[in-house]
Amino acid sequence: MLVTGATGATGSHTIARLLELNIPVRALVHKIDARSEKLSAQGVEIIQGDLLDFETVSKALNGITAAYFLYPILIPGILEGTAIFAQAAIEQGVSAIVNISQISARRVAKSHVAQGHWIAERLLDRSGIPVTHLRPTFFAEWLSYFSKMIREKNILPLPFGEARYAPIAAEDQGRVIAAILNDPAAHAGKIYPLYGPKELSQYEIAEILTWVLERKITYLPLEIEAFGEVLWGMGFNSHFHQHISAVAQDCRDGVFSGTNDLVEKLTGQKPLGMVEYIVKNKALFS
Repeated sequence: MLVTGATGATGSHTIARLLELNIPVRALVHKIDARSEKLSAQGVEIIQGDLLDFETVSKALNGITAAYFLYPILIPGILEGTAIFAQAAIEQGVSAIVNISQISARRVAKSHVAQGHWIAERLLDRSGIPVTHLRPTFFAEWLSYFSKMIREKNILPLPFGEARYAPIAAEDQGRVIAAILNDPAAHAGKIYPLYGPKELSQYEIAEILTWVLERKITYLPLEIEAFGEVLWGMGFNSHFHQHISAVAQDCRDGVFSGTNDLVEKLTGQKPLGMVEYIVKNKALFS
């Protein structure tokens, strides 16, 4: 199996589960660092390279039967990267792809990233290789972006108003991805929206943080434009800024809302709730 984005949130959890299943793993990583060295020590074959480098991607897919494809949300170029991956997969005889998209992926999306994900899905569909598309709502890990503000200022500043959605943890997604890679034929051609177990507002998430951390954490509801200034201050690029500004409105409009039992059906295990996630990652916010 090939896992791209191997040192990231979903990739690392996917690899952990594949190794538990005694499935050989090859990882495509952007750079060699402590994270990739840890994977190598676990018996994972490491290939360093860029998803926009056709020869590297082709090498990474050589001899691979099934692959997990993730294009980094922070980096422009998803359509080029997807086209390169699809062509290399065709040439190397890959028989299945699991592609991670997002719940807001649709033709009319205002986010360039979300619309790009929708077009990327269609490109992979046209490859002739059986593909399973995953469309998660916001990750539970979204909180980690604001861990410093939670630690130092006891605030959670977000532009989602009173919208509710069911955050999904990367480890649950990793188990889903591994389950599909282990039996791809059963999921070929499917689009799976993925959610955590319960819809929550940011007010409720702040209450959970308050309870777990034993100090008052306040949700600071920002207007979308004001939140853009927060993103600039955090050093995010214009590509990510445009995406988040657009999906913040999507979130307010209910695009990210909903729940289902797909995680449990696909993995045999219920997904983490936000209480469990924050408890497991308490050190981030303390």
